Amino acid sequence: MDMIPITEALKLIDENTPTLPIELVSIDEALGRILAEEIFADMDLPPFDRSQMDGFAVRSVDVASAPVRLRVIGESIAGKGFDGEVKEGEAVKIMTGARVPIGADAVQKIELAKTEDEFVEILKSVEPQENIVLQGEEIKKGTSVFCIGEQVTERMIPTLASFGYKQIKVYQRPIVLILSTGSELVEIDKKPMRDEIRNSNSIMLYSFLKKIGIEAEILPNLPDDKDALADLIAEKILSDDKQKLLITTGGVSVGDYDFTKTIFKQMGARIFFERVFLKPGKPTVFAKLDQSLIFGLPGNPVSAAVTFYLFVRRALLRMQGAVNVELRKGFAVVKERLKAARDRDAVLPVFVSTDERGRLVVESLKFAGSSNFIAFARSNALVHIPVKRDLEREEIAQVWFLD
Repeated sequence: MDMIPITEALKLIDENTPTLPIELVSIDEALGRILAEEIFADMDLPPFDRSQMDGFAVRSVDVASAPVRLRVIGESIAGKGFDGEVKEGEAVKIMTGARVPIGADAVQKIELAKTEDEFVEILKSVEPQENIVLQGEEIKKGTSVFCIGEQVTERMIPTLASFGYKQIKVYQRPIVLILSTGSELVEIDKKPMRDEIRNSNSIMLYSFLKKIGIEAEILPNLPDDKDALADLIAEKILSDDKQKLLITTGGVSVGDYDFTKTIFKQMGARIFFERVFLKPGKPTVFAKLDQSLIFGLPGNPVSAAVTFYLFVRRALLRMQGAVNVELRKGFAVVKERLKAARDRDAVLPVFVSTDERGRLVVESLKFAGSSNFIAFARSNALVHIPVKRDLEREEIAQVWFLD
């Protein structure tokens, strides 16, 4: 199978990622979920003409020649408005957020009024509708607020509650499994012996998933053993008809002990791509086995991280019906020359900050290779470097933010 461009890999993911079914969740479980229904305002906001401050509700015509003395006929407070009508020469004491009474068309703030027994002296005139938020000024009943495919943020929750959405239709979250392969791997709580390394990939991927609101099961490390890998995939993927997403790391290159891709094929997986015009991350695999998707990522930590952000994250959002599946893009000035790869497009972790001139600038992290997770820990973005075209100092580069 030929090596394909990054754009073609993204297209294949979009075309072959199914959307999961819809479920109903309570509002306190909705954070981070993807909406499967359009959200509408079930009432005007505000639901009545509302005072913006503490003061006195008046007829603007009565105070046009202020200072003027008016009789106070009542009080309007939040939750208990004044039900009478304000007539010529009258005023109603009013609190912030309270309903403006019939007849009044303006509110004068309390600092520009003097009270005496049952009267108030308004010291300055007000224009019609001054210090009032009119009914429906924020939103009208029946207006669409949020669309299908939007991800629920903490800032959206108050709006959902205000319009009575105690339960919300969302797309199901995917069942995700993480599997790291390699005879050199040991668990993170064990001291590596000679030729061994701790498995950092599984917990790294788990944390990436957690950040986008998805729980995952970390499977035990597997050595480079064809039969053990086939048995585990059969147990976890083929034993039921649930749609899942399996992420493996390691074993997808062309070495003598790189068995993962071979086992996928032997088990009948449909391979959509297995080599991408990308550095790091060339030997990334995207496949489907039965009802489940599989991503075979390279074993080097930075390669696994880059390919997760470019490919796996996208598929997970697609499965949940998300409209926006792209990483947030931007442009920044290159601080130092960034060397291109000679055979592939490079997508490298970098640090983006603001310089003294207020510009976004890209700073290289001096990677020694795709296993350099120490440098990766300082990154907050990815930079795209086209094949055979170095990015020179002060040149504008495209970046994807890892937030």
